[in-house]
Amino acid sequence: MKPLISINLLLYKPKFYLKPCLESIFAQSYDNFELLIIDNNSSDGTAERVQEIINEARQRGARAPFYKIIVNKENLGFAGGHNLGIRESKGDLVVLVNQDVILDIDFLKQAAEAFNDETVASVQAKILRLRVDNEDMIKTDIIDTTGLVILKNRRIIARGQGRQDVGQFDKQEEIFGVDGALPVYRRKALEEAKMPQARLRSAIGGASADTQNCNQIKDSDNFGEYFDESFFLYKEDVDLAWRLRLYGWKSYYVPGIIAWHARTAGDSTATDYFNIVRERIKINRFAKYLSFKNQRLMQIKNEQPALLLKHVFHWLPKEIFSWIYIILFEYYTWRAIRDLFWQAPRAWEKRKIIMARKRASWGEMEKWFK
Repeated sequence: MKPLISINLLLYKPKFYLKPCLESIFAQSYDNFELLIIDNNSSDGTAERVQEIINEARQRGARAPFYKIIVNKENLGFAGGHNLGIRESKGDLVVLVNQDVILDIDFLKQAAEAFNDETVASVQAKILRLRVDNEDMIKTDIIDTTGLVILKNRRIIARGQGRQDVGQFDKQEEIFGVDGALPVYRRKALEEAKMPQARLRSAIGGASADTQNCNQIKDSDNFGEYFDESFFLYKEDVDLAWRLRLYGWKSYYVPGIIAWHARTAGDSTATDYFNIVRERIKINRFAKYLSFKNQRLMQIKNEQPALLLKHVFHWLPKEIFSWIYIILFEYYTWRAIRDLFWQAPRAWEKRKIIMARKRASWGEMEKWFK
């Protein structure tokens, strides 16, 4: 029997990305799926435009799946928006779709076949780059990502990003974790990884976070966090990947699952300090704030002391460099330091839960740090 797949499409002022994304969903060769659309308070008529596109597709005879539209009263970010979608959906498998992606016609079919192994929590597609030219979406053969790689210095990079696809990533293999641009998860694994909810409200565009809300914990199964909502955006996919690994689950890269992504969040390929700074300069101030804070919250939650000590000469120089760089050159990111200290106690409480539930030893985790 075909598993039911839930497609959770998260939107925030998608503009010209919306129609190609939806049409690629309607064109799927796999028919047992539902579509949940979460509008993160776009306030620009996005929900109405979604309805128009669906009606147009049905008039042309296209097969539009069962769907539901949720319009949030505030922007909940990637973490909160997708958490809501996961809770509201019913599928055995869950595909989290960013608004700037286009799916291959067999995306869902190939994804469903990749979960025959019951120990697999998540599957990574071969995601190629979309080039945007005057609102035209042009498919390229440049790799966007084939999965997450975590380095011994704790930097996270997208495997293969920016390289031309010439078949070098055509082997199915186990990876550290899946990228947040278009991950596919097993619901059972998500439910096991779910944490008590700590709502941290923040406004898109750089407004200060309301850190006092960190302590508003809801332990109900209905309101647990799959992604950490105190992150809002950035690193929440890595945090979940790390947690799933600690809990003994596997993640696989499957090259037969294909999609295209118009990445707007910046590249993550550099490993030397000079190029890391070059990449960082390109992202906006709010992203810098979130990236710095969330990286350290993630490590508080998931690090194993023995492995951290073994890698000390890899991560300590990078950490010292990061703090000095922020203090000297990014005064606008200083509030990330304040909010990191505000949120650290709650992250430590989550750590206690994760460490109590983990099944993987530090020795088993070591192979994933490159």
